[in-house]
Amino acid sequence: MTWHVLGAGSLGTLWAVRLARAGHPVQLILRDQARLESYQQAGGLSLLENGQRHLQSIAAQTIDAQQPIQRLLVTCKAYDAVAAMRALTPRLSTTSEVILLQNGLGSQQQIAELLAPIRCIFASSTEGAFRQSDFCVVFAGAGHTWLGDPHNPAPPAWLSELASAGISHQWTTEILAQLWRKLAINCAINPLTVLHDCRNGELRNYPSEVSQLCSELTSLLHACGQAQAAGELQHEVLRIIEATAANYSSMQQDVSRQQRTEISYLLGHACAEASRQQLPLPYLQALHSRLIKHLQARGLPSN
Repeated sequence: MTWHVLGAGSLGTLWAVRLARAGHPVQLILRDQARLESYQQAGGLSLLENGQRHLQSIAAQTIDAQQPIQRLLVTCKAYDAVAAMRALTPRLSTTSEVILLQNGLGSQQQIAELLAPIRCIFASSTEGAFRQSDFCVVFAGAGHTWLGDPHNPAPPAWLSELASAGISHQWTTEILAQLWRKLAINCAINPLTVLHDCRNGELRNYPSEVSQLCSELTSLLHACGQAQAAGELQHEVLRIIEATAANYSSMQQDVSRQQRTEISYLLGHACAEASRQQLPLPYLQALHSRLIKHLQARGLPSN
């Protein structure tokens, strides 16, 4: 069965190239004709691994093509995902499966509601990749991907295809805990790297801010029934700061490139949940306000 991949960014390229290299049929979905022509001029997707460039020619089409879709991997940004899925809905059937690989929380639930009863599988990845240029991605570090369906614990048959493609993965019945854990870690690191305009490792210089954030995020996770995600949160955040010390966070990279961030699905989602739980988290909310002002001052969207 064909893997339709929506989005040719870092994770979309990483999955598409490895799946195609393993002999699985892959079809890229690009947003419009201009993007498709740019892709065709590039000659395919390039993946840089260990200093070596691998060019993979993968079939591509625009989002408004007519071909039915049975298996769809959605790797576009969270703020684009819902609109893209509305456009693709006519190409799906009740037997289709959609794998959602977005940062943060919120877009997954919106899409699952929009597509019901189509099966939506949520995914959370620690794979390291960044886009060097259009259709060229650097594989920065091997990671792991968790997949799960909050409404159906049965694993899909195609997990074996991920194994054959060298995509380290695990099916879990606790995918929401994984997503909440990653959201909390991102909320503790990404906004501070933007506001201090620094690499992850430089957050060592702001221990009080990191500690306050981790404390409030732990309270939020417990209030949302995510005790598993809350365990040793600050220890994990500090470990990741050290392990990725030389890296810039994805949000910091977005801001430095004058691109829209996923603030609404990270810090914005956390603050909305705190409000819904009637849980006062003054430092988290103040950080959200600071970040919004910072983005607006640079002419960037704050939603």
